[in-house]
Amino acid sequence: MSLESVRAFFLAKAPDLHIIELATSTATVALAAEAHGVEPGQIAKTLAFRVGERNVLLVARGDARIDNKKIKNALGSKAKMLDADTVVALTSHPVGGVCPFGLATDLAVYCDISLKAFTEVMPAAGATHTAVRISPDRMAELVNAQWVDVCQASQTAEAV
Repeated sequence: MSLESVRAFFLAKAPDLHIIELATSTATVALAAEAHGVEPGQIAKTLAFRVGERNVLLVARGDARIDNKKIKNALGSKAKMLDADTVVALTSHPVGGVCPFGLATDLAVYCDISLKAFTEVMPAAGATHTAVRISPDRMAELVNAQWVDVCQASQTAEAV
């Protein structure tokens, strides 16, 4: 389902967006940045967490680290990363291809403000060799995401 569910999502909600498919894996931030010729921060990584009694997705810049205190303050409870099998069951996307588009279940999506440092970011598109070029604001709008500040400040992320 994964890649096909993302294709269907874009066909219905953003037909102007095109999925980039590569022959090489883009399953990690480093691989994706190299393959697409962008800096690691422009890779929009999607992480899945259990927060209290709910499962959520968080999209952040590729070189950002989650700040546990900030995520607890922003989302109301301690966050625990979900295991790969649970992520696939909830999203239909394999780890390395997880994105906020074309999800198998209805999940709350949050975007970290660290993404706003870029005019264009590259989240995966449902498979470990895919991506899409999109502005952070449009991505958030398409998936009804809420903006949060949950990443640690870093040298590369201070421009936010």
